[in-house]
Amino acid sequence: MSLYVVATPIGNLLDMTQRAIQVLADVDVIAAEDTRHSKSLLKHYGISTPLIAFHDHNERTGSQPLIARMLKGDQVALISDAGTPLISDPGYQLVRDAHAAAIQVIPIPGPTAMAAALSASGLATDSFLFVGFLPSKLSARVAKLQTLRYYPFSLVFYEAPHRIDKSVSSMIDVFGGQRKACIAREMTKTFEQIVNGTLDELLAGLLSREIVSKGEFVVIVSGVTDNNVEFDDRTLLTHLLAELPPSKAAALAHKLTGKPKKAFYELALVIKDE
Repeated sequence: MSLYVVATPIGNLLDMTQRAIQVLADVDVIAAEDTRHSKSLLKHYGISTPLIAFHDHNERTGSQPLIARMLKGDQVALISDAGTPLISDPGYQLVRDAHAAAIQVIPIPGPTAMAAALSASGLATDSFLFVGFLPSKLSARVAKLQTLRYYPFSLVFYEAPHRIDKSVSSMIDVFGGQRKACIAREMTKTFEQIVNGTLDELLAGLLSREIVSKGEFVVIVSGVTDNNVEFDDRTLLTHLLAELPPSKAAALAHKLTGKPKKAFYELALVIKDE
C-alpha cells in the first residue's frame, strides 16, 4: 500500500519522466485534479489506469475513501493538472492522512514552474521563499507583501493573467520600483517568455503588452540588500536618536512607518556605535 505523489509536465509533454510513466501505468487508480485534463496526458503515453477526481472542492471528503483503498492494498497515484502536486495544488490533506495511517508516501519528482523559473531568472537561487499566489484583494495583497519587504532572499510568486498587472503594481508600492525581478510566463510551452529587470521595467512591459498577459505566471523578486534598502530609515533614526535612547527611537520609528521595530532597533545600535 503506497501513495505516489507524481509530478507531470507543466507544458511540454516531453518533460514526463520514464519513472512517472511507469508508476502511472502500474498503480490501481490515479487521483487527478481534473480528470478531463489528465486523460489527454494518459492517452499520449498509452496509460489506461482508472482516474478519479481529487481537487480543492472534494479534498476533505475524498481523502478517506482513498486511504481506505490503500489500507486494503491498492496503490494510488496523485497528480495535479501540471507540475508537482501540493505546490499551490491540491493534495495536502491526502498526504497528511496517508502519513497518519502509516501508508508509505513516495514522491516521483519532476517539473515545477517554480524551480524552472528560478533556474532561468538570473536572480539569487541559494536562498528563496516560495510564496505562491497573493490575495486578490488590494488591502490583503499589500499587507502580505509588507510582511515580505525586508526578507534578504528571492521571493517566488505565482500569478494569474488577469491579476498580474495589479500584483506587480502592488510590489512596486511595497518594495520600490527599482527592486530587481523576473517574470517567467508559460514555462516550457510554445510561447514561453522570461524577462528580467526592475519592477518598474516589468510593469511597463506588461502595460505595453511587450510581456503578454496570457498564460501562467511566475514572478521572482530579489531580496532586500544594502543596494536596494531604503536608506531614509537611517535618516529618520539619526534624528530620533538625537533625543531618544535606541529602544524608544525604534518604537517611534515603527509607529511612524509601520516597519519592523526589531530592524529599527538593530539599525539604531549600529548608528550609536558609529
